[in-house]
Amino acid sequence: MNDNARLLPWLGSSGQRSYLVTDDGASHLSRLADEMEEAQLQAGAVLLGHAVGILEADKTNAWELRYLSARLTEALRDALRVAESRGERLPRTHDMPPG
Repeated sequence: MNDNARLLPWLGSSGQRSYLVTDDGASHLSRLADEMEEAQLQAGAVLLGHAVGILEADKTNAWELRYLSARLTEALRDALRVAESRGERLPRTHDMPPG
């Protein structure tokens, strides 16, 4: 993959990984990807708060737990994609000037 390729926070139309290749980190699509990553992370944090409440409830049924598990799986998948994308954009240690 190109050194300037950025893993985007959404899948392509066939479910494949999507990348943006640009030298402009402030392009419209780059900003849109930044906003989407932030929204995904915020949604995960909100979901985690709900999960704590559901798991502390005395009367949580199997359907609620199954639904919660599905949403938490989605949120974790999103967070891991964001982490991977951001990690790929960090400078490599051999690229960093001696400090």
